[in-house]
Amino acid sequence: MMKMKTFINGPIETNTYLVWDEAALEAMIVDPGAENPLIADEIAKLGLDPVYIVLTHGHHDHTEGIPYFRGLYPGIKLVASRAERKLLMERHGSSQGGISADIEVRDGDEMKLGESLMRFVMTPGHTPGGMCVYFPEEQVLFSGDTLFFASVGRTDLWGGSDEELIASLKKLMELFPDCVKVYPGHMKETTIGFERRYNPFV
Repeated sequence: MMKMKTFINGPIETNTYLVWDEAALEAMIVDPGAENPLIADEIAKLGLDPVYIVLTHGHHDHTEGIPYFRGLYPGIKLVASRAERKLLMERHGSSQGGISADIEVRDGDEMKLGESLMRFVMTPGHTPGGMCVYFPEEQVLFSGDTLFFASVGRTDLWGGSDEELIASLKKLMELFPDCVKVYPGHMKETTIGFERRYNPFV
């Protein structure tokens, strides 16, 4: 079974998620936006083996902690959308550049975290290679900056697109039932059902 804990980082309060498989104790860090030793403390306290850093997209407030965690855990693998390669490698606006993924994924690709299955859902619009990460057994979606509580990510930064974001939101509403819990890149958690009813962008 998948377990998780939320850490809030930086001046714009980016949500970083520590996610782990309860049986295998394998862990991943979703969107490490800062050098947060509290996450490392939690990993040590729970006896977890951090195997992945997963990026929903490449903006600096979601990536600045990567060198810190790569230094702490030399074997950890960075997972990102193949379509986000340019934004990660080159400095564009609010990206920091110089980041290379160890594992690049496409829409519908699946991986295991211990015994927990996760599926990658490409949702461009906020960035060209934005994606969400879905755990079907728990019906949990990490939505990055695609979908927030009653809001959505901005599209006025490099590579952003209103049309693509609206299409991505439509895709999420078609793919997932109301009961799916949504953990966004900023702000509080929500559900697909709430967003379907109350999000003015959906």
